[in-house]
Amino acid sequence: MRLVILVLCVIVLFSNAGAYDPLDPNGNVTIKWDIVSWTPDGYVADVTLYNFQMFRHLMNPGWTLGWTWAKKEVIWSMIGAQTTEQGDCSKFKGNIPHCCKKIPTVVDLLPGVPYNQQFTNCCKGGVVAAWGQDPSQAISSFQISVGQAGTSNKTVKLPKNFTLLAPGPGYTCGRAKVVPSTTFLTPDKRRKTQALMTWNVTCTYSQFLARKNPACCVSLSSFYNETITPCPSCACGCQNKRNCVKSDSKILSMVGVHTPKKDNEPLMQCTHHMCPIRVHWHVKQNYKDYWRVKIAITNFNYRMNYSLWTLAIQHPNLNNVTQVFSFDYKPILPYASINDTGMFFGMKYFNDLLMEAGPTGNVQSEVLLQKDKDTFTFKQGWAFPRKVYFNGDECMLPPPDSYPFLPNSSPQTLNAFPALILSLIFFLVL
Repeated sequence: MRLVILVLCVIVLFSNAGAYDPLDPNGNVTIKWDIVSWTPDGYVADVTLYNFQMFRHLMNPGWTLGWTWAKKEVIWSMIGAQTTEQGDCSKFKGNIPHCCKKIPTVVDLLPGVPYNQQFTNCCKGGVVAAWGQDPSQAISSFQISVGQAGTSNKTVKLPKNFTLLAPGPGYTCGRAKVVPSTTFLTPDKRRKTQALMTWNVTCTYSQFLARKNPACCVSLSSFYNETITPCPSCACGCQNKRNCVKSDSKILSMVGVHTPKKDNEPLMQCTHHMCPIRVHWHVKQNYKDYWRVKIAITNFNYRMNYSLWTLAIQHPNLNNVTQVFSFDYKPILPYASINDTGMFFGMKYFNDLLMEAGPTGNVQSEVLLQKDKDTFTFKQGWAFPRKVYFNGDECMLPPPDSYPFLPNSSPQTLNAFPALILSLIFFLVL
């Protein structure tokens, strides 16, 4: 018996740890069902997905939501979303349900659908922004009419076995739980109405469940050392090494080579790290009271571009950011007493879209930080980030002993020009 209890404790511990992110401890996707009316054989519910993750958005091709009905429920109709399959509805005469499957799979509608098929916060192709990036766009909703179901709070059976793909695996959903009914304000904001019944489902993300290898890597350089520390070899796994394409290959001029495949199979540029995304951190200049960093993000996947991309970085000097030149920036404060994490993302209509690999497949910015005289130093790699996340996935950093070091014989006010030229050559070659 003790052995069984020990095994269960270990399973629970590791399952929770896998979905816990210390930089976003409260991040989750909450799916809320609000029953707004009863029908002769069921109910009408407004279903809303809230992406409460600070720097991980639900990217293209969007979310896919599934569940298992508790009884023999059917979906009569949907607004703002649709199921991918109708299922066997042959027993129905006259009105045919939208879906008769025991385990329906629901996806968001694409932009531009007819007005009578739209619902509030719908029809974005399943792309949902991160809460820290834009709370108003971190919501996706649809309305569902359910039949052959309970017609009161006591007879309704909650769906079970919820699954969320956004767009791939990585999310684990808990059980549906009845919560206090949601209240709504009328358009004139003078009256409150209330849902007849509400339940929530919480889904958490684990990078370990999503993929075996990292999805990005980090390279480092500085003005005070000519050494450029590259991404570790095979940082993201080398399983695509055989099918990679050189940057000067004639294949890239073929029509349709950049078109994404249904299975999202990448077409990678041949590199030693074989990562679709590389983040480069360059310590550019040193002033009396400030220091400057250049950040560049490069896409090496010829079949993928990234809209609404985010870059989260942990560094102790992010508590005193003076200016960010070409990215938008927001501090992330998972713990009130610690301010060492920030989120960078593209400016709307300027660089919020990271294009596929090629001449335009990069975005970059510079950051000016004010020094804290008690902590600031260029020694022992202090100037480099502690953690880096791209689109919510943690990137692989080089080993600390390979960081560009501060030469003992040189002052911290070295001329940055030669190292800067080398950094530019590095980016042009790779």
